[in-house]
Amino acid sequence: MKSISNTKSLVLLGLLTALVAVFSFTIIGSIPIGPLVITLNVIPVAIAAVSMGPAGGAIIGGVFGIFSFLQCFSIGTPSLMGIALLEETGSPLLCFLQRFLPRLIDGLLVGLLFNLLSKKFDVRISCAITGFCAALFNTLLFMSSLVIAFGSTEYMKNSMAGKSFIAYIVASISVNAIFEMIAATVVTGAVGYALYKAKLITVNSSKVKAEKAA
Repeated sequence: MKSISNTKSLVLLGLLTALVAVFSFTIIGSIPIGPLVITLNVIPVAIAAVSMGPAGGAIIGGVFGIFSFLQCFSIGTPSLMGIALLEETGSPLLCFLQRFLPRLIDGLLVGLLFNLLSKKFDVRISCAITGFCAALFNTLLFMSSLVIAFGSTEYMKNSMAGKSFIAYIVASISVNAIFEMIAATVVTGAVGYALYKAKLITVNSSKVKAEKAA
């Protein structure tokens, strides 16, 4: 398991935290494509996961979750959904748990995933798959927790429009979610490989060992 106690990792952790803050509180983290908006917050989570393992992914995922929760109070870029659910339920704690835990778990899972992938596959491929899964898991975990925590609210009943739990989760993987997965795949693959070449990522890949032995 990678350590986050060394200076390079701590610096990278600080930079990724700052990046999540910028993405959360400014329009830089949102890319408009026609009527759609692609959010980039999941990319720092994926980069933390590939560079610092499950612990780093969970930390940056938690930071993402905290900033997402603050958006329910119109701090940074407001979340209309978060604001509406907070007003209807009057429960800041429930809103916090629903926005924080999925992002923390996402970072933890993709950190574990990268550790497994990097033992068998090329670093660039492992990073790209990790980026894709970070975006996919984020969508699935967020939407699942949304239904579990707020499924009985009028806001969610109107949003689900009679769909079942599974149907609503599947429908949540919309065009913008797919673009987010593509963006996370490309950027994490490129940045992760650059960090590897700069010796900021170490892997125990059988392929890397074979190359060194040759």
